[in-house]
Amino acid sequence: MTDGSTIDRRGLLRTGLAMGGTTALAQWYPAWAQPVSAGLVRDLPVVSGDDIVLRIAHQMMTIDGRQSHAIGLNGTVPGPLIRLREGQRVRLDVENTLDEDSSIHWHGLLLPFHMDGVPGVSFPGIRPRSTFTYEFPVIQSGTYWYHSHSGLQEQMGHYGPIVIDPAGADPIAFDREHVIVLSDHSPLHPHAIFRRLKLQGGYFNYRKQTLAGQLAGRGQSAKERRNWGAMRMDPTDVADVTGATYTYLVNGHGPRDNWTALFRPGERVRLRIINASAMTTFNVRIPGLTMTVVQADGLPVRPVAIDEMQVAVAETYDVIVQPTDDRAYTLVGESVDRSGMARATLAPRAGLVAAVPALRPRPIASMKDMGMGGMDHGAMIGTDHDSMSGMDHAAMGHGAPAATSDPCPPEHAAMGHCTPAAPSAAPAAMDHAMRDFANAPEVKKTPTVQTIAPMPVDRTGEPGQGLEDVGHRVLVYRDLVAATRNPDVRAPSRQLRIHLTGNMERYMWAFDGEKLSEVKAPIPFRKDERVRVTLVNDTMMGHPIHIHGHFFELVTGHGDHAPRKHTVQVQPGGTVTFDITTDAVGDWAFHCHMLYHMHAGMMQVVSVRGEGDAA
Repeated sequence: MTDGSTIDRRGLLRTGLAMGGTTALAQWYPAWAQPVSAGLVRDLPVVSGDDIVLRIAHQMMTIDGRQSHAIGLNGTVPGPLIRLREGQRVRLDVENTLDEDSSIHWHGLLLPFHMDGVPGVSFPGIRPRSTFTYEFPVIQSGTYWYHSHSGLQEQMGHYGPIVIDPAGADPIAFDREHVIVLSDHSPLHPHAIFRRLKLQGGYFNYRKQTLAGQLAGRGQSAKERRNWGAMRMDPTDVADVTGATYTYLVNGHGPRDNWTALFRPGERVRLRIINASAMTTFNVRIPGLTMTVVQADGLPVRPVAIDEMQVAVAETYDVIVQPTDDRAYTLVGESVDRSGMARATLAPRAGLVAAVPALRPRPIASMKDMGMGGMDHGAMIGTDHDSMSGMDHAAMGHGAPAATSDPCPPEHAAMGHCTPAAPSAAPAAMDHAMRDFANAPEVKKTPTVQTIAPMPVDRTGEPGQGLEDVGHRVLVYRDLVAATRNPDVRAPSRQLRIHLTGNMERYMWAFDGEKLSEVKAPIPFRKDERVRVTLVNDTMMGHPIHIHGHFFELVTGHGDHAPRKHTVQVQPGGTVTFDITTDAVGDWAFHCHMLYHMHAGMMQVVSVRGEGDAA
């Protein structure tokens, strides 16, 4: 889906007429993800209990009436909902019927490292035509998910939700619940997608700025475009893979399928939102309904009322909505680049639809997204040297300011009315600053590093790229406050700084300039060590960073009630700081959860050892 016209009135009518036909496709979906969901109840036929069997296999799936090849579990995409209870011990027999290795990682679950499910790190993987048994105690509750950590199988449908009920009464009051699994799907094989990205980093960006747009007054001015061009950067490069090839899904259903969740007016409805996509950051909203966030990454937070939130890849949020009117509402999961949307309906009865909002204008990167946050005041990149006055050019050795006017605009030059002046020093100065390794001594000088953010800033108080001026309440990380006091409130004993680096032109991604294949040793931690980690995003793209086997506390000013998460979005040109207690001995994956970024090298291993263990 690439524009707002994809969902039109005739499309909605076709959807309504096709509801009966959609029921015939019910075998493609697990019970909780049927075309119309009345809401989860405890006896719903999902996989649960102490002994669970899962089967990984090739299959077909149907999206918006079209069949596509997939890899599913137990015959469905997404895989079955795994419902567990805090305090139980679960045994999962996973059969791999593929002709290649596979695996399952239990995202966000705290378990022994050899059960974590990452081939080459915590176990060898599940060989073709074989079965592996995972067994571990369930020591937490909340909303989580599972997915393959082998190759690019996750993109093909190898994922599913996990709900863990608390051992006692649930502290969150609700009358009905629905699981909302957001994802992305392409008819292209994931290796074909990756090959295209390697050949041309912006291959799927069909929404670049054009001359027609400039003449119509849209986007950046001519001078801004020249400046960005001089720096070899594309301000519309917001998402690597877009609606040009993706269809965005809710519980395996496309926008035209119109997955529908039922409610009774006045009920407190709990939505367990999981971003199980390979590459898509979703902006989620329900026009006409307030969402109250009650849980982030499976852990309770103090309720916060919002109208929209940006959900990064691999994050989960539980929200409460309480519709009082006897009408339908549209749940919108708009891709961050606004090239498409996932769409579902909340309704008091089947067959109702609500208006589907048009896609909003795509965001254009700003100076802050370039790592110039220390000098940006909300404007786009300056059109002259005066707009860069926040930068100390003398200290950077860039010389005197260039002229600030443009006496010969390009349209006059083309008519022979004047001679263009020499290019401004501003783009050259910024280009030099953005490749100055003195700003990041931790980073290796490798081809993987295209840019270094000169002035990165903490962006945890911001709503996310493109949501700055939407005119309603948007969740920011600083809104999140843990519902209970953190288990470890010690001050960190040391600090660690890690840079997120990349080269979009060659499609290479890494930590500190080194891809996983180039890393000589894991990142070492001692057991029960308390470490403050700062992530610095030197790229112009958001990165959801995930550490296995642990939660960390975001340093956002909430002290011993800092929100605890397992995945955090580091905005372009931004920083995120968190405190972590490395209490789980073993080797743990640490990576960007953008699937193709991880595949291209943005991954390392964290090694936690006790005092007496070998290094």
